[in-house]
Amino acid sequence: MTDSNGDGKLEVKQASKEVKESENVAEKYSAMTVKNTDMNVGELSAAFTAVPTLKSVKKQIQFANQEDKQEFSKFPTKAGRRSLSRSISQSSTDSYSSAASYTDSSDDESSPREKNQANTKGNSDFCVKNIKQAEFGRREIEIAEQDMSALMALRKRAQGEKPLAGAKIVGCTHITAQTAVLVETLVALGAQCRWTACNIYSTQNEVAAALAESGVAVFAWKGESEDDFWWCIDRCVNTEGWQANMILDDGGDLTHWVYKKYPNVFKKTQGIVEESVTGVHRLYQLSKAGKLCVPAMNVNDSVTKQKFDNLYCCRESILDGLKRTTDVMFGGKQVVVCGYGEVGKGCCMALKALGAIVCITEIDPICALQGCMDGFRVVKLNEVIRSMDMVITCTGNKNVVSREQLDRMKNGCIVCNMGHSNTEIDVASLRTPELTWERVRSQVDHVIWPDGKRVILLAEGRLLNLSCSTVPSFVLSITATTQALALIELYNAPEGRYKQDVYLLPKKMDEYVASLHLPNFDAHLTELSDEQAKYMGLNKNGPFKPNYYRY
Repeated sequence: MTDSNGDGKLEVKQASKEVKESENVAEKYSAMTVKNTDMNVGELSAAFTAVPTLKSVKKQIQFANQEDKQEFSKFPTKAGRRSLSRSISQSSTDSYSSAASYTDSSDDESSPREKNQANTKGNSDFCVKNIKQAEFGRREIEIAEQDMSALMALRKRAQGEKPLAGAKIVGCTHITAQTAVLVETLVALGAQCRWTACNIYSTQNEVAAALAESGVAVFAWKGESEDDFWWCIDRCVNTEGWQANMILDDGGDLTHWVYKKYPNVFKKTQGIVEESVTGVHRLYQLSKAGKLCVPAMNVNDSVTKQKFDNLYCCRESILDGLKRTTDVMFGGKQVVVCGYGEVGKGCCMALKALGAIVCITEIDPICALQGCMDGFRVVKLNEVIRSMDMVITCTGNKNVVSREQLDRMKNGCIVCNMGHSNTEIDVASLRTPELTWERVRSQVDHVIWPDGKRVILLAEGRLLNLSCSTVPSFVLSITATTQALALIELYNAPEGRYKQDVYLLPKKMDEYVASLHLPNFDAHLTELSDEQAKYMGLNKNGPFKPNYYRY
């Protein structure tokens, strides 16, 4: 009994000691604060035939390098947090590259338009954020080249013939490492190029610098204002002693600008290549009105664009963009995807695979039926808007998500767009005095209602994946190769082959692009025997499907 009582007293003393130590530990950690620091392609037809002490401690964070230190300082402390007005100011000019840019966290906030920069050859016909970032950009381009072997193969096969010699191409696309591989391929095939960005957020500054260093006149930087955007387009088109004869566009803004501001240049253009649904829609409008005076190639509706870029690219990049910006977990989340075209299909596949509960909206009964057969409930947005955790648009239309629907969303709902244009979400209606905008991180804003409800808006309603993340190089190789071949075809086509209208790519071209990418998978095509080809009424070398075939 005595020993037992002794043991009991010992246990009490030890327990008491542990409580005191626990209180000391709690006191120590509650006293800790973080000290603020000063951070701050000859014959194209032949090619087509080939098939984280007891005293209160202020602990200073140690950074591995100055860039990390500068980046940390971008995120406001509780005391420094501020609301943003609804003018395009901070939100539109944030220059941090969410695509892991090395030097976009520079504290140099001056506009590139105010700088006098020159590359190592003394050329200053460009405007980028910082030409000194060129070395980093070159490394990113080299990485992209490794996974864009088909485009590189096209460059190797055709650069001896220089099929684009004499071509003066003005381009308006996303300026990423993958686009840079395309631009440098066009240059290798004999073209002169001037380039600008089709999106104010998607430019990788270091890649733009690398292009400028290589001699390409590029006018773009991440975080352009609306005025900067049109200024850059104008600088590409309007330059002394140089006139474009080919246009490569993504979205139709460049084509629209040339048509409106430089009609003489537009009339003398030999062809337009357009890759987005928005831009193609604008071309068909011009054609229908009898105002399209040059032939145009619709890349967006090519099989290689629709079935690979739109589907597989979005299937991977939608998750990347959402994770980078919101750190969201998808399992169990209620998600509505507006539009079940190829982009919508890719998004739904990815979200469903990670456990999200996905429903879709559609105007087309065929696409809606496809959604039903794929296991998705087809709804009207108004029916489900109050219960959704995420709303994703991918229609190419305007005001798909209205202010009324934004008002009815639940607290914490994530709203983003996977279509090319920034018109799908009615962001303009949110620029009102009663709503407060709060920058959370690059391309992420809290829009706060008077009752305290917060909606998380990504990239201000612009294209999520290219604004907030990166996209797979291999898939973009397919689209880029198609664009290059379309430019070669239009530029080298004999007079009369193409009239003043919008054309789809020849089926043979789609098959050729696909064949260039098969070696990456060690894929071996089966060949038709003469008897089989005759039985099917096909040429042994293709095309293997009629133009009306839907893959």
